[in-house]
Formats: sequence, structure tokens, C-alpha cells
Amino acid sequence: MSVSGRVSRNADHDLNALLDVAFSAAVAGGNVLLRYWNSGVSSRSKEGGKSYDLVSDADLESQAAVVKVIEAACPGHSILGEEDLQVDTNVQHLWVVDPLDGTNNFAHRVPHFAVSIAYFQDGVPSVGVVHSPVTGSTYSAVRGQFSRCGVHRIRCDETSELSKSLVGCGFYYDRGDMMRSTLAAIEEFFGQDIHGIRRLGTASLDLCAVASGRFGAFFEYKLSPWDYAAGQLIVTEAGGKITDARGNPLGLTPSSVLAAGENLHAAALAITMKHHPAPK
Repeated sequence: MSVSGRVSRNADHDLNALLDVAFSAAVAGGNVLLRYWNSGVSSRSKEGGKSYDLVSDADLESQAAVVKVIEAACPGHSILGEEDLQVDTNVQHLWVVDPLDGTNNFAHRVPHFAVSIAYFQDGVPSVGVVHSPVTGSTYSAVRGQFSRCGVHRIRCDETSELSKSLVGCGFYYDRGDMMRSTLAAIEEFFGQDIHGIRRLGTASLDLCAVASGRFGAFFEYKLSPWDYAAGQLIVTEAGGKITDARGNPLGLTPSSVLAAGENLHAAALAITMKHHPAPK
């Protein structure tokens, strides 16, 4: 399929054609981020948010570039995104986009951030792309096929022992009970003699680290759907398991997240479930 043209009516269900669209959209957004990255970054706190909950002009322009590609190729499809793209998610064709995952890294010149694009068909995650503009790495998956980094197939770690694993985590913006719950879970993970904890600040890439076998597990007690929509498929198609941190299936609402290799998920879940903060 030529990504400069529309997906044909019959190709609406051709997931590989839609993977091409997702890839082109992610690269278009990533090129915007690189332009801002190379020329200097400006950011500000989100309206009504905490001082450390940032947004930049790059987020907004990247999202516009992503949406332009999707709308040109797939007219009539719905798009859910972080920056003021709120739609009914109960539709046949839904794109879920994060134009800049890792905004705080981006704002502080930490070269670890990504564009995340997912396509859901009848509510089922069917295409996922996570693109790191600085490194040029692109992770992808199509439902029923497998996961890749570039052209290379990737797989989750097959270990069943926490003591042989590196564990990733994230902290939501809440610095009260949720932060303390995360720290308590980290302490218990360390008690299992894990190799270490990593907090890298970009959930979509953390999920790709699980899919690539670098992390045995990753957890965070609150993420938005655009943070994990693409990564969840990439983990699943790489042979992993992803749920919320209580073991429930993920939806398209803010949720805790636990991703791990199939053999490690239960052991990690026992810890994340024990320390899961109570709902407010």
C-alpha cells in the first residue's frame, strides 16, 4: 500500500496495510520531535496540573502530524489521543496515539522518548508501533503475527524466576499514596533478589523492553490508555502477558499495568497486587 494514498475499503481489515499507516504516522510525529529536539525544547505545565506535569509545543505539533497521516489514509476512523482528542472508544476503527511519551525526559534533554500508535479493530488491539526518534528504533506488532524491532523478531524473557530478572517501573504524577505503594512494591521486588530496578520514564518503551526480553517485568500503578495501547500488543505478540496490576484485562481507560514474560507474570503479580493502592 502507498502510505500517501487512502487505505481501500477492502483493505480496512488488512492489518499489514494499517501497520504501514501506523509506521508512517509514528515517523511523521517523530520527525517533528527531532526538529524541536535539535533546536531546543520549550515546555510548560499542563493547565491546572502540577509543575512537573509538562506539555510542550512539540507534543501538539507531533500529534497534528500523526493525525494528518491517519486521516489521509483512513478517513472516518476515530482517533483517541493525549492532547485533546477524546472520542467514543466503542467504534469499529479506533486509533490510540501518544505523540510524545516521555515528555519530562524530552523537556530535560534526556534522549529517551517515543511516539506510540495503536489501532483497535472492534475493540481489539490489532496494530501497534512505538518509535524512538533519537535512536531510530521502531517496535511493531500485528495481531496474530509477532513483534519486531526493525526487521528483527523479538521475544519476551522466558525465565520463571524473579531472581534472574531486571524489573522496570514507573511513577504516576501522584506523590502520595500511589508513590508509597510503588516504593513498597519495589522494596519487595528487591527482596526477591532481582538484578535491579529501572525507572526510565517512558512507559511505551518500557513495555518494548519487556517484549525484547531486557526487562523481565514492568509495572506502574496508573497509566493512560495511550501510554500502553501499542505496547500491550507488542508484549502479547512477543509471547508475554499484560494485565492491570491486579491481574484484570486492560481496557481503554486509565489503569494500572503489569507486563511480564509469560512464565514470570504470576510471580510479579503477587507483588503488584499486594501493594496496589486502594481506589479513590
